[in-house]
Amino acid sequence: MGSSSSLEFASLESSSKWRNLPPPPGFSRSSASSSKGLSKHTASSAESHNKLKEKRAWDHAISPAKALPMQAFMLYMSGGGVQIFSMGIVFMLLLTPFKNVAGINDAFVSFAPSTSHNPKSFGTLTLQKLVFIACNLLTLAVGLWKCRSMGLLPTGTGDWLAFEKRGLAPEVSLF
Repeated sequence: MGSSSSLEFASLESSSKWRNLPPPPGFSRSSASSSKGLSKHTASSAESHNKLKEKRAWDHAISPAKALPMQAFMLYMSGGGVQIFSMGIVFMLLLTPFKNVAGINDAFVSFAPSTSHNPKSFGTLTLQKLVFIACNLLTLAVGLWKCRSMGLLPTGTGDWLAFEKRGLAPEVSLF
């Protein structure tokens, strides 16, 4: 079953037909010649890395709103009755915003700028976190709307009859 021949990778590299190709544009094997150029490059690299982190933080902040069309379609397909499938979807829709808001600082810690002293504080990326909370509140509102349309929320006067006090009956004389 075993093969008697072996393959040496070192011999493949020296005889490769790709060895004589020029390097791709922008590729350089030489390191930076001056330390000034190197520090300028690392500063611009750190700045571009922080900009990329901020862009990713915005993407993460609006991700609950991006998921709303699919969740709305799932709610539509689950129907208006109270069945186990529709209850599972509504439960997921109501629970997810609370879980997201509870873990908001941990969710955004990877997007914190490198100059941040405490990446887990609410003061880091405040605007993105507020947008994230607003998008989760929107998801919660859609879930509550579905609960109301299924008749699970007490919104009508008939739902509160048990708490209503009855007045005295007027005296009626038949004779």
